[in-house]
Amino acid sequence: MAPESTTPQSPSDDTESYVGLPAEDAERRAYERGWTTVRQLEPDAIITMEFLVGRLNLAVKDGEVVRCWKG
Repeated sequence: MAPESTTPQSPSDDTESYVGLPAEDAERRAYERGWTTVRQLEPDAIITMEFLVGRLNLAVKDGEVVRCWKG
């Protein structure tokens, strides 16, 4: 029998459910649902492409989430 994975998992949350929410509400919801890191970014922010398990990215414009993705 193979050993169990020790790799942490991201919450099985629908990222589209955050789009349209006020940024503060989205961040609070994300932490409540088990995300370990939440970062708010400008929609066109230049970021590195490393994937971090447990991180939720929120693209925020005028205080509202316009895009959301894992990693």
